[in-house]
Amino acid sequence: MVAYAPAGVSAFGLSAVSGLFADRSHLGLPRFDFSVCSDSAGVLNTDVGMCMPIQHGLETMVNADLVIVLPTEYRPLPRSAALNQALVNAYHRGSLIAAYCAGSFMLAESGLLDGMRATTNRSLAAYLAFRHPTITVETDALYVDEGQVVTGAGAAAGIDMCLHLLRREHGVAVSNAVAGEWMVAPRHENGQTQYFPSPSESGTRSLVNDEDARLADLLVWARTRLSQRLLVSELAKQSLMSPRTFARRFQAATGTTPYAWLTDQRIDLAEELLATTTLSIREIASRVGFRSNGVLRTQFVKRHGISPTDYRRRQRSASAHSPRQ
Repeated sequence: MVAYAPAGVSAFGLSAVSGLFADRSHLGLPRFDFSVCSDSAGVLNTDVGMCMPIQHGLETMVNADLVIVLPTEYRPLPRSAALNQALVNAYHRGSLIAAYCAGSFMLAESGLLDGMRATTNRSLAAYLAFRHPTITVETDALYVDEGQVVTGAGAAAGIDMCLHLLRREHGVAVSNAVAGEWMVAPRHENGQTQYFPSPSESGTRSLVNDEDARLADLLVWARTRLSQRLLVSELAKQSLMSPRTFARRFQAATGTTPYAWLTDQRIDLAEELLATTTLSIREIASRVGFRSNGVLRTQFVKRHGISPTDYRRRQRSASAHSPRQ
């Protein structure tokens, strides 16, 4: 994979992307050949004033399976006809193209986002929508996956976007392993404003009031009962809140509705079972709480664009080709 670093590249962004896609083949995880390029080889200034040598120009994108356009703090944002052409060429060769924060704006300049949904830093969202009216800018999304093109929001959301790419291309186990090394949530929901811990992390949470504590406990409780029919009224009762208060607090904490959150949790669990077990699609649908394998398929296609069977096949193929040492 190749990360494109513009002038004034975010040192945090460069560190995050290089760390998330580091070589972990000694752990049985996929090996990534990571390199950094810019418009030309030479010395590049970062946003914190450090100078870094760049060994590769845009030509290194030729063989990249994944190209990530990193953000910059420079204003006005840099524009490069050579970068635009390199990105278009990589796209037509089949490369996966991703960008986040200010990088999404630079990607938009190439035309690859025309007619698509995209996200970026909130401070740039209005300008992105104004300059590129054919792009549907989703200001509340952490990342937007349009298949061959993926965009992410602000700086920290770049981590969520990269973990999403790892999860999508290499499976739940790989994404979770990398997230565990980085001590970050393996998956945030789009629009989520606050992270609630998984069951294994629940003892370390620090929450601001009793309602938050009860809601965090509820999410842990619900994750262990996904196979059951969980009504919103039951969730409110379990959290010792009125339905109205529960709905308000849930939206504020997770950025989504209880129904959407439960659906996401069920698909997450289905992904894990597809990747790590030989259970049938029907059995998995039942275990995660969908009333039929048809419902599971519908939700899966909505998230991934492929069926559960095709997802399982892709995960097994990725696992078979992962180097082991």
